[in-house]
Formats: sequence, C-alpha cells, structure tokens
Amino acid sequence: MTLTMGLAVYFTMWWIVLFAVLPFGVRSQHETQEYALGTDPGAPTAPLMVRKVIWTSIISAGLFCALWAYMSYFD
Repeated sequence: MTLTMGLAVYFTMWWIVLFAVLPFGVRSQHETQEYALGTDPGAPTAPLMVRKVIWTSIISAGLFCALWAYMSYFD
C-alpha cells in the first residue's frame, strides 16, 4: 500500500468511525432539563468532541493496523 493510499484509507476510516462514535455519551437538553434559549430540545448539552476525536483516532489506528497487517500477510 502506498503512502497516499494509506492516508486515503485512514481518512475514510476515521470519518466512518467518527459517525459511529458521535452518539456515545450524549445527553440531550430535554433529558437534562437544561435548556439554552433558542436551541432545539434535542440538542446535546455537552457533546464532548475532544474525547470523541481522541477515541476515533485510537479506534481508527487499530483498524488501520489490522487492515495493513491483513494486506501485508495476504499480498
């Protein structure tokens, strides 16, 4: 796998994992009864994006290493 291909695969994998990780641990304003003026009641109170970006990077790196090992072993 070339460097460019590896970066493209990791980037795509990272975004897919991010969308899978986004709903974890999110509580809506309706659930916490903490409403911000002018926002939807379903909006998250604390999205915790830094934690989710870190977890997404860790999970994506593991998946990418597994894919790379598979491709190296069977290529």
